[in-house]
Amino acid sequence: MSHLTVYKEHAPEEPLGRFTEPADIGRELAPLGVRFERVDASIALPDGAGQDEVLAAYQHVVDAERKAHGYNTVDVVRIQPDAANVEQARQKFLSEHTHAEDESRIMVEGSGCFYLHAQDKVFQVVCTRGDLIRVPEGLRHWFDMGPAPRFAAIRFFIRPDGWVGHFTGETIAERFPKYAP
Repeated sequence: MSHLTVYKEHAPEEPLGRFTEPADIGRELAPLGVRFERVDASIALPDGAGQDEVLAAYQHVVDAERKAHGYNTVDVVRIQPDAANVEQARQKFLSEHTHAEDESRIMVEGSGCFYLHAQDKVFQVVCTRGDLIRVPEGLRHWFDMGPAPRFAAIRFFIRPDGWVGHFTGETIAERFPKYAP
């Protein structure tokens, strides 16, 4: 189940609030410029489905997002617990970073967790199948796929290099609870 937990940036042991309704999550994240909403992601993906199969299954959603927001590049990241270098992939995004354009994703399988750092707070957003999240350009964040990741996300970009992370060098991510679905 999707949920949002809000913390003071220096007090990860004391949550300020927890939200489970998509409308409440979206309302809490909107002042950060984050878009959060639910979309239809009810199409089951067969084992081993690659990028082409996932995009074909969700072509209607992809086309609508591209048209509405001008995305030129769309890809799929799908990670299973037995994937090669899975721990290395997890570690890569566990450090705070930004992007030079918005990071937009639709979870179409499984779950993952975004941590958004703004306004002296950390917003921990667990995204599950059917969640669309857009993290605005320049917003400090990190992503945790969990110790045994199982997710597929369709990612949208304006420029092909838009997904490149610019790491802040801050160690804040080390102080917050890791995602353990």
